[in-house]
Amino acid sequence: MTDPKGTLIAIGGNEKKELNDTEERFQIHFGEGFILQDILKYAGDSKSRIEVITSASEIPEVVGRKYTETFKRLGVENVGILNIISRQRANHPKTLRRIEEADAILFSGGDQCRISRFLKETKSHHLIVDRYINDSFVIAGTSAGAVAMSEEMIAGGRTGNILRKDDLKMGKGLGLMKQVIFDSHFIRRHRFGRLAEAVALYPDKLGVGLGEDTGVVITEGNKLEIIGSGMVVLFDGSNLVFNQYHQLKNKVAVSLANLTVHILATKDKYYIREKKAEIHYDANHHKGEFTKFE
Repeated sequence: MTDPKGTLIAIGGNEKKELNDTEERFQIHFGEGFILQDILKYAGDSKSRIEVITSASEIPEVVGRKYTETFKRLGVENVGILNIISRQRANHPKTLRRIEEADAILFSGGDQCRISRFLKETKSHHLIVDRYINDSFVIAGTSAGAVAMSEEMIAGGRTGNILRKDDLKMGKGLGLMKQVIFDSHFIRRHRFGRLAEAVALYPDKLGVGLGEDTGVVITEGNKLEIIGSGMVVLFDGSNLVFNQYHQLKNKVAVSLANLTVHILATKDKYYIREKKAEIHYDANHHKGEFTKFE
């Protein structure tokens, strides 16, 4: 299968939409600004056309206005808001034309099930997938918008101190990344258990837990690079040696042995097919000697 030409940007939510004085002063040193700048970087420049799809949100006007203001501060004037809240609207020629003319789309946060319900298997969905595969097209999503990129999509679930079978609710997402299951707000909302359960259920998928104001840029459908100010936690279940998930009764505690975990920060990379992490090292930010482990 040919690698997709498009770029996916999955963000964990609560991305910074403005910097305080201290952050602006030190931005040049730490290389951190608006995570949304990465959408512009891959879409082209400030003249790019960006469509914000607010289907996941129950307050689309507020969300749309906030993103419009944020992108304007970044120098982008050509921003549209697509509030696709019915399958009829997702199939409408005007909606399709706007997606066709966009350089990038951004799915906002809210409820990922709304994105799936309104878009999956519609003409808009098929057009988005086609453009991702065949064009230099940027598809970004934050919070629920990131979670909905998966084929096997986390639809909800209880967070707690014990991992129990069926605490997790799964659904079908847009299938832009069939080999990955995304989760958002991963650190702050203590979602370790529900992503681990998702990987136990689908051990052939890579679990990607996105911290807030943190994301991943995926190119060629394989190379995953960390952006933003927090961390990304990856769960690789391909080496599980004790995974009796499917044999357990409901609400029984789940045990997983040999679950491979990677904790990555900005500029680190991970290659999905090769199952290989690549840690970024910047000598300017380290003191003392550095030892490379093979």
